[in-house]
Amino acid sequence: MSSSADVERGDSFTEARIQLQIQSAENNVGESTGHPWMVYFCTFIAACAGYSSPTQSAITEELQLSEAEFSLFGSILTFGAMFGAITSGFIADYLGRIMAMKLYALFCTGGWLAIYFSKSSLALHLGRLAGGYGMGAFSYVVPIYIAEISPVSLRGALTTLNQVMISTGISIAFLVGIPLSWRALALMGLIPFGIMLLGLLLTPESPRWLAREGRADKFKVSLQKLRGKKTDITLETAEIEIGVGLMIFQQFGGINGICFYASNIFKMAGFSPKLGTIIYTFLQVVITCVGATLIDKLGRKPLQLVSAAGASVGFILVAVAFYLQAHGKSTETAGILAATGILVYVAFFSIGLGPVPWVIMSEIFPINIKGLAGSLATLVNWFCAWLVSYKFQFLMNWSTYGTFFIFAAINALGFLFVITIVPETKGKTLEQIQDAINN
Repeated sequence: MSSSADVERGDSFTEARIQLQIQSAENNVGESTGHPWMVYFCTFIAACAGYSSPTQSAITEELQLSEAEFSLFGSILTFGAMFGAITSGFIADYLGRIMAMKLYALFCTGGWLAIYFSKSSLALHLGRLAGGYGMGAFSYVVPIYIAEISPVSLRGALTTLNQVMISTGISIAFLVGIPLSWRALALMGLIPFGIMLLGLLLTPESPRWLAREGRADKFKVSLQKLRGKKTDITLETAEIEIGVGLMIFQQFGGINGICFYASNIFKMAGFSPKLGTIIYTFLQVVITCVGATLIDKLGRKPLQLVSAAGASVGFILVAVAFYLQAHGKSTETAGILAATGILVYVAFFSIGLGPVPWVIMSEIFPINIKGLAGSLATLVNWFCAWLVSYKFQFLMNWSTYGTFFIFAAINALGFLFVITIVPETKGKTLEQIQDAINN
């Protein structure tokens, strides 16, 4: 079996030849009149990993978790995800994208089963940890796989589908979590991974990964299957600071604190938790879908800028509301203002800060360091997510309005980061993006 060493030795599949052939294939794909149904199918199957479940207060009541254990339960998924991020690049590069996704789906399945059968906090946390490992690994390999199989004209929208699936999964879990028990909700978590494992049996491997491994025949078969029988193809197939920076601002901007504690925040603000949660989940799904339709039209950078600015404004509204509440002024108005701020933040986060960093990460890393660079960026993302979710309650105990002023400032800094550092990748092949970065 060939390996990446074949490329380095200068055999028939040298790196230079791969890049030229991939770029040629991208151009040929653009001339095709066919419909990339196989790409849509593969994208859907890969994005089935995008399912999550909210923290359920019923778990803490049944298993009698303390406040510290509650914080651990809320954050341990992200701790497992950090480990998944560390290993995801190596595994995906060594085994291939499809085999890696099968492995990660098994981890998530095992995690949900452990949660369902848990009788103590130990089993609960181990299940959460296993699920976190799978999700952390998925958060790297899914956008990478989708970016590697997508035509340039659809790459942004299809990669964003991963975030759409995550938002949809969270929203469904929030809504059905009201009538269902937490154990039934854990069983429901098995559904997307069952679909994924079956779908992966029909899904072709990434042509770019096969090209890098020197598997010429399988590469052609995979690309032909993805692009359609009538498409004229030969072969098809960035920068670490950008990817890492986007991940830092995405998570330190406060999304995991809001996600885990949204119901409590609405309650503290004097707004109906159920009504607030329903509006929250609706906005998250709808706005993420809107972003997916706009990303290849307006570009990555404009969506990021609008998103960061709106997120900052949303948190300022929340901070002002809690400030008024802390000083006993206009309590009813403060509740409405806080709820409005949270929903403004969620809407603007969902259109840019949520999905776009994953799209850009999948585009800017060159094929020869994609595994290492992707693992680093994903690890940073999950570490920041863990830190925010673990410390959020402590920050709220320190100062409610101070917490949200901090998040507003971080999102404002993210706005400046996007303006000064992040390149626009809309409408460019992966090779053109790399050339632009290098020049």
